[in-house]
Amino acid sequence: MQKKNIVPMEHFNIGEFNRGQSSKLIRGLVDEDKTAFILKNGKPLAVVLSYERYERLLAKGIDINDC
Repeated sequence: MQKKNIVPMEHFNIGEFNRGQSSKLIRGLVDEDKTAFILKNGKPLAVVLSYERYERLLAKGIDINDC
């Protein structure tokens, strides 16, 4: 079995969202089909992913709401 290369997620500080950058940051993630951590004081607070990526997870039987 071939191992899949794991690429680290991007990360953004919560301050970027508080300064009105949230729309731009989310659009960038959606356009590039990426996920990202949102950090507060250097610690992960949340993960953002596109709706399409979420749909792909559901199609594979992975429901992140059940974890």
